[in-house]
Amino acid sequence: MSGWNADTAAGPLEPGSVTLVEGSSFCISSRNGDIHPGLPHGVFHEDTRIVSGLNLTVNGEPVEPLTAKLKEPYRALFAGRVRSSDGHPDTPLIVERLREVGVGILERITVRNYSSVPAQCVVSVLVEADFADLFEVKEARFRRQWNQSREADSSGLTIRAMWHDIRKAVVVSGSGAEASPEGLTYDAVVPPHGVWSASLSVVPIGEEARSGGQFVRPDEDQVTPRDLRRQEWVARIPVLQMGNHSIERTLRRSYDDLGSLRIEDPAHPERIVVAAGAPWFMTLFGRDSLWASLMALPVDPSLAFGTLQTLADHQGSAVDAMSEEEPGKILHEVRFGVSSGLALGGKSAYYGSVDATPLFVALFGEVSRWGFAPESISALLPHVDRALSWIRNYGDRDGDGFVEYARLNDRGLINQGWKDSWDGINFADGRMAEPPIALCEVQAYVYGAYLARSWLAYDAGDFALAAEYRNLAEKLKAQFNEAFWLPERGYYAIALDGRKRPVDACASNMGHCLLFGIVDDDKAPLVAERLMSKEMFSGWGVRTLASDMEAYNPVSYHNGSVWPHDNAIIAAGLLRHGFKEHVQRISTALLEAAEYSDGRLPELFCGFSREHFDEPVPYPTACSPQAWAATTPIMLIKTLMGYYADVARGGLWMDPAFPESYGDLHITNAPMANGRITIDISGSHAKVTGMPPGMQFHQGIRPRATELAERAKGREGP
Repeated sequence: MSGWNADTAAGPLEPGSVTLVEGSSFCISSRNGDIHPGLPHGVFHEDTRIVSGLNLTVNGEPVEPLTAKLKEPYRALFAGRVRSSDGHPDTPLIVERLREVGVGILERITVRNYSSVPAQCVVSVLVEADFADLFEVKEARFRRQWNQSREADSSGLTIRAMWHDIRKAVVVSGSGAEASPEGLTYDAVVPPHGVWSASLSVVPIGEEARSGGQFVRPDEDQVTPRDLRRQEWVARIPVLQMGNHSIERTLRRSYDDLGSLRIEDPAHPERIVVAAGAPWFMTLFGRDSLWASLMALPVDPSLAFGTLQTLADHQGSAVDAMSEEEPGKILHEVRFGVSSGLALGGKSAYYGSVDATPLFVALFGEVSRWGFAPESISALLPHVDRALSWIRNYGDRDGDGFVEYARLNDRGLINQGWKDSWDGINFADGRMAEPPIALCEVQAYVYGAYLARSWLAYDAGDFALAAEYRNLAEKLKAQFNEAFWLPERGYYAIALDGRKRPVDACASNMGHCLLFGIVDDDKAPLVAERLMSKEMFSGWGVRTLASDMEAYNPVSYHNGSVWPHDNAIIAAGLLRHGFKEHVQRISTALLEAAEYSDGRLPELFCGFSREHFDEPVPYPTACSPQAWAATTPIMLIKTLMGYYADVARGGLWMDPAFPESYGDLHITNAPMANGRITIDISGSHAKVTGMPPGMQFHQGIRPRATELAERAKGREGP
């Protein structure tokens, strides 16, 4: 996950913790629904913990957890029993808590009495709010001491806090409850074999009073704003049926998680972007949001375009060593409400990413094929050219043709590619690489960026500009294959270090190079062979680092673990070079791994071999749900469909390569240009109906003219 660093690593969540997500808000609690201040629990909104403690007791007794069921990404039902005061193990009182997260939380508490006599119950809910920064909670280092007041009246409990000139407040309310400075108390009599229920809410007030009405429902049958938002999302995304019901469940879970990770750009509410993941990255990230939205193109292309627009609005315009901002650079992450002493770079936006900028350009080229209005594409071209200017003037610091990084201050990220842990880039003998570091995959992204700009210029009739960027791409490809290829080992170096020496570890990064086409044709089979070797392929996916490398550790973050999104990119790259069986093997392994976590792929899991452990071993601090893990199943299926759309050239191509075990695939309501299409795949045969006017469906491999390199060179006309 982008933004992770060993010096600021979060501790593992409590086993069985439940995470609810809705936009820029999330809630983490224990299995009985309680929130414990001493753990990385809480209700968070825009990177501030507005609830740090929420503990429910009945007659002074805590609730023993029975089960916790996630009903939607933003709603869960907790069930538990009240311990008997006489010491008997069985109890007639069962407590249910139906919790929903939005800007705050709404909770419906229900007590069921299974005895034949009335039950007198004192239901108490103690509430704490420390207004801690997300980073303070993540690091368990609390730097701010708030002056806090707690006022109880007939409308509920109001908790206010002030630190210097910053003010925060929440209100805790519940009909029928008596408020005290500690929380709310309900006096209830539950009839024999009867039920008692009450609702409470905790919402921010003051500057965020606009959100206070979100949880008001005229009656119990009316849906909440979150339900409406989900219904609108479901109405515009594809509906799928698959012969393999396990894979179908995983894809549906991906759709749900992707929907819950959508956040609005406050300056442009019509734009929806993708947050990186829960719990610690519920905000816009450059690299993560770009990859996730692009991987989700067949589900909702507008997510990718909204992400590009929002990142363009935040594009660097000045040189700032602390935030690592530079003209034309695409940001690494944005944080809300985080004190300057804690955020990376000391500001709300941090730019310490070497790959977000070339990815912005390369993936803009992909988006431009999906039929957005020409004027919308044209409006982004100046930002594309500014990003390309950054690549050549700032990214390539020494003028050698490669883009490298070295952090500009001692508070920034040490490593600034997607493997951004402090020890993520190392030699085969375990030595860490010294900056400036030129990563192999970053050169591939730059190559893709040059080609994308070349064929955009070609399509616009600017043949001189098209030739300029085509030549830059060809020169970079030749340099790359000369400098990064290790002929005695049969794979590419992960990087060049500050002395231009190949960093010779065998890592998954070279799989990204396959996708962007920078790999020479004669080297691709050797790369594929190495990626699928027993040292790299665990049986659950391709490891980040080969098991015969000195730094290999199956429970490390980037040195031997398995990342689903990394594998999805590798699979797409392998298919580009015709290795269908490898793609099937990777896809099947990951989709089978999802079965062990209720259909949801985590951010990463440990790199133990499948022979060693017959289930994927969870990584303790993995984010879940996480954007590019949620979109991994979508990209895997898209890759196996051989799915290629080019609205500008009026074509949709498919060349299915599904394993027999996947069964038939039926998709309706799939977005295509300004219409919706229906897709049916059986074996290697595809059928598409409902194509928009002017577009044609083609069964088979897309023609060479639609390959990025061929389009850039303009060898064939449209």
